[in-house]
Amino acid sequence: MPTPRVPLRRRAVGAAVAVSVLAVSACSGGDGTSSSSDPGKPVSGGSLTFATNTDGACLDPHQSPADVDGLYARPILDSLVSLSADGTIHPWLATEWAVSPDQLTYSFTLRSDVTFSNGEKFDGAAVKANLDHIVDPATKSQLAAGTIATYAGTTVTDPTHVRVKFKSPNSAFLPTLASAYLGIEAPSTLKKPAADLCTHIVGSGPFTSSGGYVKGKGIEYAKNPDYRWGPGTAKHTGAAYLDTLSIKVVPEDASRFGALTSGQLDAIASVPPVNVKQLESTPGFQVQTAAAPGGNYNYYPNTAKGVFADIKVRKAFLTGIDWQTIVSKLYFGQFPPAKGPLSPATVGYDKTIESAYSYDADAAKKLLDEAGWTGRDSAGYRTRNGTRLVVDHPFLKTFAREQRDTLSDQIQAAAKQLGIEVRSPNPDVNAYLKDVGEGKYDLADFSWQRSSPDALRTLFGSENRPQGGFGTNLSQLNDPQVDKAFRDALATTDLSKQAELYGDAQRRVTDAVAVFPVYVFNYLLGSSTRVQGIQFEPQAFPTFYDAWKRA
Repeated sequence: MPTPRVPLRRRAVGAAVAVSVLAVSACSGGDGTSSSSDPGKPVSGGSLTFATNTDGACLDPHQSPADVDGLYARPILDSLVSLSADGTIHPWLATEWAVSPDQLTYSFTLRSDVTFSNGEKFDGAAVKANLDHIVDPATKSQLAAGTIATYAGTTVTDPTHVRVKFKSPNSAFLPTLASAYLGIEAPSTLKKPAADLCTHIVGSGPFTSSGGYVKGKGIEYAKNPDYRWGPGTAKHTGAAYLDTLSIKVVPEDASRFGALTSGQLDAIASVPPVNVKQLESTPGFQVQTAAAPGGNYNYYPNTAKGVFADIKVRKAFLTGIDWQTIVSKLYFGQFPPAKGPLSPATVGYDKTIESAYSYDADAAKKLLDEAGWTGRDSAGYRTRNGTRLVVDHPFLKTFAREQRDTLSDQIQAAAKQLGIEVRSPNPDVNAYLKDVGEGKYDLADFSWQRSSPDALRTLFGSENRPQGGFGTNLSQLNDPQVDKAFRDALATTDLSKQAELYGDAQRRVTDAVAVFPVYVFNYLLGSSTRVQGIQFEPQAFPTFYDAWKRA
């Protein structure tokens, strides 16, 4: 059926909204690519078993910042609005919205026919309860609260009308609202301990999960037969086609790929790059690809203290390692080498900075000499005043995916050629978070799939530095001009002005050598050709509401 569009009246009232989205994720893959040219008519029934390569940390997206937790939560949770690949905002639990001229108040009209799977009614009070829960310090939100940091409160006018207010303009609110991280949970459940929500959440989505998330194993879902309020971006209305959905955790690439090709699994996340062409050429299988917007898989140097507080050492590490060759050889061209803090799939990406991330070993050696690291010890590492040049890179192997452990080893070897020792201890996650909160690291790594260029603010805004707790600005960048660019971008809905401001921020981050870009993440989803209808959110997460299986 045709995709429902935003009514002209609402689009006129919210014209600023369409601009603020910056045509987000125009290159993010949409439906992805498929080898099946004529899937036929969707049929209801059956089950789908999908395997991901990463274990979750907490099922509640209000708490967790993890990409995979957004994937696990999405079948259960609906959002107020949905976002299409061309950046248009569509209805979901909200049917209409308007933005005040000062961009401080968002007014929503809500559906009146939505029920949570536990029987609670969805209404304005539920919207208020969820937004309040996200920013409540007791929730300890590691992402969602930061996206609405200037939230001032929600006024419930009546059951189907709410006004959400901000202390300062936030032009990124609507595309952020479309993500799973601001998904709507049943209000009564929000009163439960945070630990309980990490395993069980209740929403109004197309699937339910009575068993919840089981660490190291995954999560089982059942169809919500009463579902009648799918997103405006969906390909059908009514209940999901599948009766059941199972998402399993299978971290080993060979095991996951083998289980797919042997028929034990219907679909898998992260087809090993070395196997992509093989799978594409194998009858009965297909590969869908979606380019992820937001932050690449990057390394972030601690610019505030330690060896990388010296910009010359940061620049030497950046230019003295041939990142592009390492990435190209390891990933067989499936993950392009990154050349900036953002993925090229992010609208607002600035190509002019790419040359700043070029390989130049001779220049790197000169920079280290200038920084005073001129000595050599018996192992060949550089020294200064008798102290070895050491970079501490705590690496969470448990959460490593896409051969990031192998990548880490290769980067470590390349750094050794420069005379830099990279130490990569493998702490448990609690110790890691504690050390990061206290700034006890030189180098950190993670990817950051987000459907808005405002991801830059999350990654480099000074308010997001870890200061005694978790933070997403692990470069510890504290640049007033960068912060001003972010504030000004949130305060305008002019497309060209936003592009100029986000471009300026990217150039300043590059000049500060606050990031070592590694690779651009492409979601490589392999499946049997019997599996049809898997879609992708603009953040490049697969969704299963439209999914079905051929007999």
